[in-house]
Amino acid sequence: MLYKLIVFLPLAGFLVAGLFGRQIGDRASQVVTSGLLVVSALLSVIAFFDVALGGNSYRILVADWIYSGDLAIDWALKIDTLTAVMLVVVTGVSSIVHIYSIGYMSHDPHNPRFFAYLSLFTFAMLMLVTADNLVQMFFGWEGVGLASYLLIGFWYKKPSANAAAIKAFLVNRIGDFGFSLGIFAAFVLFNTVSLDAIFAGVAGAEGATFTFLSWELNAITTISILLFIGAMGKSAQLGLHTWLPDAMEGPTPVSALIHAATMVTAGVFLVVRMSPLFEYSETALTLVTVVGAATAFFAATVGLVQNDIKRVIAYSTCSQLGYMFFAAGVGAYGAAMFHLFTHAFFKALLFLGAGSVIHAMSDEQDMRNMGGLRTMIPATYILMIIGTIALTGFPFTAGYYSKDMIIEAAYASHSPGSQFAFLMGVSAALMTSFYSWRLIFMTFHGAPRSSEEVISHVHESPKVMILPLVVLALGALFAGLIFNGYFIGDGRLAFWGDAIFTMGADVIEEAHHAPLIVKFLPAIMMVTGFLIAVWFYIWRTDLPAALARTWKGLYQFLLNKWYFDELYDWLFVRPAFRIGHFLWKQGDGKTIDGLGPDGVAAAVMAAAKKIRLVQSGYVYHYAFAMLIGVALAVTYFMIGGF
Repeated sequence: MLYKLIVFLPLAGFLVAGLFGRQIGDRASQVVTSGLLVVSALLSVIAFFDVALGGNSYRILVADWIYSGDLAIDWALKIDTLTAVMLVVVTGVSSIVHIYSIGYMSHDPHNPRFFAYLSLFTFAMLMLVTADNLVQMFFGWEGVGLASYLLIGFWYKKPSANAAAIKAFLVNRIGDFGFSLGIFAAFVLFNTVSLDAIFAGVAGAEGATFTFLSWELNAITTISILLFIGAMGKSAQLGLHTWLPDAMEGPTPVSALIHAATMVTAGVFLVVRMSPLFEYSETALTLVTVVGAATAFFAATVGLVQNDIKRVIAYSTCSQLGYMFFAAGVGAYGAAMFHLFTHAFFKALLFLGAGSVIHAMSDEQDMRNMGGLRTMIPATYILMIIGTIALTGFPFTAGYYSKDMIIEAAYASHSPGSQFAFLMGVSAALMTSFYSWRLIFMTFHGAPRSSEEVISHVHESPKVMILPLVVLALGALFAGLIFNGYFIGDGRLAFWGDAIFTMGADVIEEAHHAPLIVKFLPAIMMVTGFLIAVWFYIWRTDLPAALARTWKGLYQFLLNKWYFDELYDWLFVRPAFRIGHFLWKQGDGKTIDGLGPDGVAAAVMAAAKKIRLVQSGYVYHYAFAMLIGVALAVTYFMIGGF
């Protein structure tokens, strides 16, 4: 009953606020949805101690679902250590976002709808992480896609919000298509979609092949790559990343919920959940490593020059997800999940802290129009500093333990692509420190750069917004210190229970014995990035503009996000428009309309109009016509008879 309550309480909140929100009002909708999420979060903590620390695991049947031939699918909850970690992350961050939104969205006229969407998103995410089979996971996968579309486009009167929601939906459909093909292929190979049955049959399927267009493809590799394509879309990895920055058009609490700890981490969860499958495919793991490392580097470079406070944090999220993926790719699954866990705290803190800044600045998001805010909103400033030091890996904060271990694991691993991942991870660590402190200095330091009218209205956020940030700040400071032993320390195997992390255990063990210079490299990068940011934005504030002018081409390349959007526009969008225009004009207009409404139908109508003229209504006209007809008939037979 405990686990069913965790999963279905958010659904109850969605139904109450969604169906009866107008009747019960804003405040009741906020209290019901937030209260149920808090209860779910508290129960998740109990579940964490029962499963993760207690070593228990459960399979809880909810209902019989689909039975068709060999396909048998139950709706069941798979509760193990991996699930317990995700339950804490999802419900914890979601409950905090719900409470924070009470203050942030206080002036919005559609509060019940907003809180209903938040709870719907949380329910879908919980369905995903508790899935006992791939079809049930796909149900949750598509559910978070739907809810994210609704939340990103919540302010539907803004064209940019609608465009961002559509973009997120379409880009994710590409990944979801790969995921669905992976499910089909898994059923063909294993004759089941049950996770436990698939894992039990992996060893026996080693070496099996699929035939596709006369190619013999390794079956496990094919399935793993297809599943990873799904993960790339949901977790915004390089190539399918373009939706995430644009999704900042949604309300800031949405950014924290979707892009800090829940939907974007679903891809990482999928790879770790399916690790028994991935471990039988070196090709698939190499692909995960290379794509993750490239994403970490790419997103960090773009974050260097962004001016929208939320987009800087969005690209930071994209980069940190890259770390998680290449950790999984080199076999350090515990490190990947540890960074997912710690990242939830400090990235949600940064997003919600940015929301506090935007709230204080009358919805201003451009950091070039900020500055000097540290004395005006000191609580937000301190909390943003805490999030920043945790992200950059300051000693003994959350990021220090998780991100550093990923870099060390990449160095220690002997798998293909691991050294590339190590170099990209170290480079991204330098850039992460720089753009994070750049955000702090541009926003809170120096002279105010906004108008006097805006400055006159700057105020600290209410307690209902600040207190959730304090909770996240505590996690950002101490989560790594408290839990590192369970994820990456000596107790990690007992912690993971029945999950299969044999490859990861070896890599993490070797990472603990990495050379001293490797262990100190992330700290060196952190300090170097901080000093460069101080030099550019505190001591020599003229240097960034001068550097942008000197390296104009590189600056524009980074500012325009490596021109991925322009490339996709040229490769896919414009050709699609041209094809659509051709089919509209030639196919629909000339062919269908030309032969149909404008052709045969038009000719029949024209003939009918002319024939209608003989219908005068006079009897003698009709009698005369009949007489003519009779005369013609008699004449025909006379001539024919002759």
